[in-house]
Amino acid sequence: MLKLLFTGVWVCAVTLGSVYFSMQYASAPVLSDAEAERRASEEYVPGEIVTVPVIKDGAVQGYFLAKLSFSAKREGIAKLHAPLRQLVTDELYDLLVGSKFIDVADTGSFDLPHFKLLVKDGLNGKLGREVITEVLVEQLEYLSKLDVERASSGQAIAYDKPAPVVDRNGNVAADKLPEAAVKASGSVH
Repeated sequence: MLKLLFTGVWVCAVTLGSVYFSMQYASAPVLSDAEAERRASEEYVPGEIVTVPVIKDGAVQGYFLAKLSFSAKREGIAKLHAPLRQLVTDELYDLLVGSKFIDVADTGSFDLPHFKLLVKDGLNGKLGREVITEVLVEQLEYLSKLDVERASSGQAIAYDKPAPVVDRNGNVAADKLPEAAVKASGSVH
């Protein structure tokens, strides 16, 4: 009986010790004063889904769906003449409608870092000062007119093989692709 009591005390001591040490090592990373000040002066602005028609040769070819969120300066947001979400929607339409930025025939060449930089610079240019500090992509999709027709009639959308996101040099990061995408596309070059 005494042996069982000592075993229980020992298990409790080991459990409490492990919890204590794990809490000590799991503390938040220490930020520099400049980084902490920068984060305190910024605000996260959640986005909403924006549907932008992709127009080519005078006709709608499909729809680009984007949900973008932003990190923005608090003082800059306070000085805006309109709500930030509406300004973002307007800028996305200006940027994407009728532009050659999204090539419907070649979705594999989409450059995500360049897209984020383009949106950030476009918004800051429209606002006349640097308000947006970072663009955060929550969702990006392209649906062709055929996909929309199928979905509206209750049919399943037939997706082509996944289009990998490439960097500015045209390199595909195969290690960042989901395993299913690598298998579906064969060998990634």
